Amino acid sequence: MNKHPHMNSKPCKLLPPNFEGDRSVFQVFKERKSSREFSSKELPLQILSNLLWAANGINRSDSDHKTAPSAMNTQEIDIYLAKADGLYLFDAKQNILEPIAEEDMRALTGFQPFVNEAPLNLIYVADFSKTGKTGSDANDYANIDTGFISENVYLYCAFAGLSTVVRGWIDKPVLALAMKLRPDQKIILAQTVGYPKN
Repeated sequence: MNKHPHMNSKPCKLLPPNFEGDRSVFQVFKERKSSREFSSKELPLQILSNLLWAANGINRSDSDHKTAPSAMNTQEIDIYLAKADGLYLFDAKQNILEPIAEEDMRALTGFQPFVNEAPLNLIYVADFSKTGKTGSDANDYANIDTGFISENVYLYCAFAGLSTVVRGWIDKPVLALAMKLRPDQKIILAQTVGYPKN
């Protein structure tokens, strides 16, 4: 892993979501697909902000409810972002990216060669300290809740003309160690996002 010399140690403020567009929800469903070819082109801040809001952002101004449902509203899934300039945690309430580490961890997010070339790998981590529960039920809920979030990402990518694929082929113990996760945190899946490769 390489340290990036320009990582900002301060949180990155995301932009409010931009709701403009001329595609129907049916067109988006029709175009939803997995793709394993990515350009290395960086995602602009507005696209990244839209993507994260669609994934699991706050969608009601009078509460902390999000775009993706979660069992018993535990909201136990955290979204980490592995980018060239480091590892970040999405804070939906403040709409910021919190810097976690300066290392480029993209190569650790999966065994496929494209994970190191694409500009963004989302890592879905269940934080069981938020649920107070462990065991098979907690794992089942975390898997289901991750599915809701990853499908939101798929639909936004179809809308925005981005490529994406959700992945489970990860050396989770190695990645968890690099991310310095606690024992009550568990990596569920990763999802690569980027522009299509021309």
